[in-house]
Amino acid sequence: MIDYSMIISTFPDKKSAKSAAMLLVEKRLAACVQLMPIESVYSWQGEICNEEEVMLLIKSKADLFREIASAIKEAHTYEVPEIIQIPITDGFSEYLNWIGENTK
Repeated sequence: MIDYSMIISTFPDKKSAKSAAMLLVEKRLAACVQLMPIESVYSWQGEICNEEEVMLLIKSKADLFREIASAIKEAHTYEVPEIIQIPITDGFSEYLNWIGENTK
């Protein structure tokens, strides 16, 4: 079983992304959330869109994914927010232990 994962989500601006990041860390759903400005090109409702967004890289326990997804959906303005979990199959053990210690 994979114990840890990284969840990726995008938000339309820094303010909403930072608010979601703070919420996830305060609720101990994430040990760390990194915010990165990005440019996204995507298809939505038959149109090609090009937008500035803020991507969250959320480090957590894999079994908290459903709670994290629910918290993101509640805080999000997008009709279909990106919420993707990527399993961490290996990593620096002390860092992975730190994730475990800082999540519920």
